[in-house]
Amino acid sequence: MTLQKIENGIFIQDTILDKIKKIDTIIFDCDGVLIDITKSYDLTIKEVTKYFLKEFGIEHSLPITSDIIEGFKSTGGFNDEVDVTYASILSLVIANRIKVSEKKFLFDVIKNADQSGIKSIEKYIATLSVDISDITKKLDYPGPHDTNLLYSVFDQMFYGPTLYYKLFNKQSKFSEQGFIENDVKLLKNDLIKKLKKKFKNKIAIVTGRGRESIRYTLGKLLDEFDLKNSTFLEDESRDLAKPNPQPLIKSIRGLDSTCCLYVGDSMEDYIMAKKVTEKGYDTIFCAIFGTSKSYDLKRIFFEQKNVPMILQSIDLLPKALNLV
Repeated sequence: MTLQKIENGIFIQDTILDKIKKIDTIIFDCDGVLIDITKSYDLTIKEVTKYFLKEFGIEHSLPITSDIIEGFKSTGGFNDEVDVTYASILSLVIANRIKVSEKKFLFDVIKNADQSGIKSIEKYIATLSVDISDITKKLDYPGPHDTNLLYSVFDQMFYGPTLYYKLFNKQSKFSEQGFIENDVKLLKNDLIKKLKKKFKNKIAIVTGRGRESIRYTLGKLLDEFDLKNSTFLEDESRDLAKPNPQPLIKSIRGLDSTCCLYVGDSMEDYIMAKKVTEKGYDTIFCAIFGTSKSYDLKRIFFEQKNVPMILQSIDLLPKALNLV
């Protein structure tokens, strides 16, 4: 299979060029696809990690950078930003206790992570001669979203006091504005119009983010999607988290799709799409790489994973799908 550069920012395998015309449904991930989160969710991971390390007596530690976040996400088990935060906190606590390089240890942890996410991290940590039960007991993660300490602090910092109260009916301990204000809306009216001309109303969302969180940033554009056949996994039970294929299968069935394009930006998205295809639902994965700070490396990463369609941004979808 050869990946062809169709034009700048568009890379498509020759094996699917004819199949593109059969696509009758398009389903989107949100973060990194419809919304740029590099200054919102990513910054929340960094600040929440720093907050808890300070609570645990570690005043100065390695800042969580984009390459660390990308490292965890490339394993296929860290679609949830709070999982990344939890793994980062545990890693830095251990590195401080055993007096080793924080950066080296973090990437050792990433090397030992896999699709099982925090379970793989906990399994690796269990092989080390260090007791962090005091930390894991305090965090008690994952636990119920509405009562867990880590979820609570993360949500308070991300949403800010006003939106946090609206969503959870609870007061925030922080007065600063939420990092969600740094979301950058990538979806444009013009793109939706072009896609609807081809796909009519067979356009939906399957994302790890909550519905109201997306609405806060996308506004009325969210109503352009088939919300009945969309899934917002933050609002669902944790066992449905990516790369579980069931939410995407449910959406494909609801839209009566015969050939679906799923547009995402992560390894979990790719794994989920592959699992859906293996279960008999024809699905093509399209990877978006332009929202990564190391976007060339992300494009190469997707190339190495044999992803059939790779685009720099969703704005290139009409050209990639021969709609213009």
